[in-house]
Amino acid sequence: MGKLESAEKLGIRDKDTRKVLAVYPYKAEGTDAEINKIIRDWYYQQNCSAEDQLLTAYVDVLTEQEIKSRKKFKG
Repeated sequence: MGKLESAEKLGIRDKDTRKVLAVYPYKAEGTDAEINKIIRDWYYQQNCSAEDQLLTAYVDVLTEQEIKSRKKFKG
């Protein structure tokens, strides 16, 4: 079982700053490769600037604290 397969909370993270760019709102299922593609495709559909951001981002497991802090700023 891969790292993403067993995760409860996933999102997109910037490679350089490690900042969370987006929290994936659904339960992702499949292999790590399938989950990676699903989440990247979902993020790309969110807005047209996502294409550039995805060049320097990756799918990662998020902590509950990161998710709560994102909700606070979205508000």
